[in-house]
Amino acid sequence: MGDDEKHVRSSVEKGSSDEGGEKQGHLVAVTAEEVDTGAALVAGDHGELDPVEADRVLRKIDWHILPLMCILYWIQFMDKTTLGSSAILGIQKSTHLTTNQYNWLGTIFYLSYLVFEFPQNLALQRFPVAKWMRFPLFRFHWHLFFADGFDSINIFVWAVALCSHAACKSFGGLFAARLVLGMCEGSITAGFMLVSSMFYTRKEQTLRVGYWFLMNGTAQIISGFISFGSLHIHTANFKPWQWLMIITGILTFITSLLFWFFFPDSPTSAWFLTPQERAVAVLRIKVNQTGVENKRFKKEQMIEALLDPKTWLFALFSALDNIPNSLTNQRQIIVSSFGFTVLQTTLLGCVDGIVEIVTIFTGVRISARLDSRAWVAFVYFLPNVLGVILINTLPWSNKVGLLFGVWLTGVGTTGFVLSLSWLSSVTAGHTKRVTTNAIMLSAYCIGNSAGPFMWQQKYKPRNHVPWTVIGVCYGCCMLLVLGIRQLLIAENRRRDAEPPADDPYDNVYVERVGTDGKVERVKLDKVKYSLSVLQLNLMQHMDNRNTLT
Repeated sequence: MGDDEKHVRSSVEKGSSDEGGEKQGHLVAVTAEEVDTGAALVAGDHGELDPVEADRVLRKIDWHILPLMCILYWIQFMDKTTLGSSAILGIQKSTHLTTNQYNWLGTIFYLSYLVFEFPQNLALQRFPVAKWMRFPLFRFHWHLFFADGFDSINIFVWAVALCSHAACKSFGGLFAARLVLGMCEGSITAGFMLVSSMFYTRKEQTLRVGYWFLMNGTAQIISGFISFGSLHIHTANFKPWQWLMIITGILTFITSLLFWFFFPDSPTSAWFLTPQERAVAVLRIKVNQTGVENKRFKKEQMIEALLDPKTWLFALFSALDNIPNSLTNQRQIIVSSFGFTVLQTTLLGCVDGIVEIVTIFTGVRISARLDSRAWVAFVYFLPNVLGVILINTLPWSNKVGLLFGVWLTGVGTTGFVLSLSWLSSVTAGHTKRVTTNAIMLSAYCIGNSAGPFMWQQKYKPRNHVPWTVIGVCYGCCMLLVLGIRQLLIAENRRRDAEPPADDPYDNVYVERVGTDGKVERVKLDKVKYSLSVLQLNLMQHMDNRNTLT
């Protein structure tokens, strides 16, 4: 048995005519407010799912959404690490930053991320995911603000904030720009986790989350080359670090346009799928038993998430695993302190990206094959611990050995990647997933916010204290993944002992008027609803949307 919960159960609530149902002859259609959108889509009888057709739809989904997710994740990681790249390009000297102020610039990004994390997650449920990741434009009419379509400015504002770094001359200006950057990026990982759970089965989620997360490594490589190129731009009043901000800001703006035109909100409305393919896309993930999407916030699911022990174990893991992530803004400073030149340090940063790409790619594939996220994460943390030991014990003159120690500490990123897909696949109910995602990513922010303050001037150059803290964090994370695994195994055994729950897609009801004039509640008879009717309804729905837009 793998680490995933075998039975992630959820219920589909029933609508009624007084909640907005639409009469169809003697039938009143169930409302979509409380029913999962996927359940509504596959309410008809589509027969057995054809594996060949399912694979074809999966390939189509991959080709249309994975490239965009990878591009945006590459952009967001490169953007938030521009501070670290700028450190060796002269930003501290140009803006007169002290060590403490530089640390605060790393912290404020994640504090802002933290403050806006839960509101962002609530918005991801209330509004279409792809559109909210673009962020709503505040207009003069509130009914327009809450309309289904939004202007593409979340990523756009993020691009503007990034470019604004180049105009900053002091700590205050950089502080404000980093705050806005954190606010705008708060929806990306949470949104991607929701999108992954909407389009992919649990096993597929492990691979796909790994694919878009390994773009962090790609970002380090590309950022290294952009930094290298920026070093060779010589202008009178514009420093290399300012060119770095402008170039990355322009790339972010281009990405905002791609997301506005091409990224879907869910499989039930994906523009690149036909009505029949949308039904197949939903039926594919029926095995998850987690639903697709529900726009109604359910308080009971939020409470369930808050009372669930695994929510807080994942949160603790997230916090401890991301205290070492402060290395993102310190890595090039540390490598430079080993005795490497600015040019060498810039290019050596590309190796960090290669290490992350290779380890995440191999880690998620091994995990998917073995169906054991916990043990794979545990093993991939071992090189991190070894790296910390090497950095703390090797002589300072052995700069190559110290460099290899730093590279080894990048292997354990795989553990956090696996935890993202793991949490998503063992959490049922849209509101519960939104809540757990918010808690885990808030813990992620807490860890990232605390981490920078380990790197004090008094600990340099060996930094024994921060490296020791990092080693302890990695050790605790290794114990936590095994603890979560045991908790889920126990929960599986308990649920296996319970009587099986009804299929959530079978628990949809309609109301109709009987021969005696009374309203009677009837369970949905799937045989009466053919795929052709479903296609007709979907095409009419899309025609209406096109008319409105």
